[in-house]
Amino acid sequence: MTAPVRIGIMGCADIARRRLLPAFAADPDIHIAAIASRDAARAHDLAAQYTCTPITGYDRLLADPTIEAVYIPLPVSLHAEWIERALLAGKHVLGEKPLTPDLAATARLYALAAERNLLLAENFMFPHHARNTKVRELLTQNTIGDLRTLTAVFAIPPPPPDDIRYRPDLDGGALMDIAVQPLYAALFFLGLEVQVRGVSLRHHPDHKIDTGGAILLTTPTGTTAQITFGMEHSYRSAYELWGSAGRIIVERAYAPPANEPPVIRLELAGGTEDLVLKPDDQVRNAVHAFAHAIRDRPSAQTPDRSLTLARLLADVKAAADPWSSPDKARGEPARTA
Repeated sequence: MTAPVRIGIMGCADIARRRLLPAFAADPDIHIAAIASRDAARAHDLAAQYTCTPITGYDRLLADPTIEAVYIPLPVSLHAEWIERALLAGKHVLGEKPLTPDLAATARLYALAAERNLLLAENFMFPHHARNTKVRELLTQNTIGDLRTLTAVFAIPPPPPDDIRYRPDLDGGALMDIAVQPLYAALFFLGLEVQVRGVSLRHHPDHKIDTGGAILLTTPTGTTAQITFGMEHSYRSAYELWGSAGRIIVERAYAPPANEPPVIRLELAGGTEDLVLKPDDQVRNAVHAFAHAIRDRPSAQTPDRSLTLARLLADVKAAADPWSSPDKARGEPARTA
């Protein structure tokens, strides 16, 4: 690395406060240059904690020529607009998940990033944890035989009544905020050829948003994935890989504590074993990888997983709404015979 990447934070979202800002501050290859908010007081208070410049308004952040990259933790409905503005302003972008709920928009943004030799990254952090790398290694070694099914769950207790996840105008709901994690796990372990085969969504009686549901996926070889998610449950974050010769079980899967040894439960014919690994910090790993990708080769980015996730989200919405075609949900022109 040469000089640290000068990053600006677009918004004072909870995930930025609790997780990303401390990780940025701890990485010697990243310098927090500014924090922007539409609320001047919020920007000032948060910027004071990191001895950086408070900025009122996102446009002013993008106009700063000293800022190389931006982190965008805004509501999903605002992602496409501000990611595009950031790329047009010449900034590398780390965008919260999902980048957009629309396949055509996601593809367009990645094309724009490639055209300008800028890095666009979707902020999924669990792939950067050593435990998940080890699980993939166990699969490659055929430890549990031929993989038959993946079961992935992620659910949280009900958010406060004024939470933005209850706002349909901001693309709220459990699908966009919660289901993306186990769906991404399916892509991480099963590959990019998974297809949506069945969907069941629950809807809030007062808000026009989904509060949970289940999704069935399959691969061309017949491996299945069962995804369960929601925001009206007791908390659980887990996945299980079930093969012809055993099972791999991981709890606290998507946000494991950085200071606790992570565990992989391995169930084979000869018994059960808990593989205990060294603590690992996936948030620091993810932001460190982002900084190094900027300095290395932004044009070498591979957005296939992000594009496939956008396709899956569109197909889930289409399957849940019999009057909506997959092409329409993805933002593509309808196909004709």
